[in-house]
Amino acid sequence: MNGYDWQQDFIATNLLALGYNAWIGYLGGERGAVICSLNSPLLGVAGETFNSYFVPRSRLAPFLNAWLAAPDTVILQHHHMNAHILQEVDNYNPFKDIILLLECANQAIFFNLRNLPSSPPDCYQTVCKHWEDFQLETDAVVKRTDISR
Repeated sequence: MNGYDWQQDFIATNLLALGYNAWIGYLGGERGAVICSLNSPLLGVAGETFNSYFVPRSRLAPFLNAWLAAPDTVILQHHHMNAHILQEVDNYNPFKDIILLLECANQAIFFNLRNLPSSPPDCYQTVCKHWEDFQLETDAVVKRTDISR
């Protein structure tokens, strides 16, 4: 399996939590990005989970500047990357798409997820209808996908 496959598997496995976060964040009043860190997993009875949260557009530029300025974080080392991410956030369709920044080890990976099998509003409704099954904490968490393949 190549490196791309684990990322797609991770997104597919966790689409409901990612879509839920994207929609609940958007309902807060503005577009933004879902940030998911695979660093510092939480261990629980359901296994390994990871924090996922929404950063609204109005706070995204300072967040990106601080996050990507960390000496051990690697993303395209061009100042244009922040501008590209912000432009994508300004133009995505929150009813159909998710902007995702996935942190894994010392890398930040940007995704503009389009044509999803479940839209963010659908993910939100599914999670709300089956809240007990998901047992989400205040911040939605996502399940680990094996990234060592």
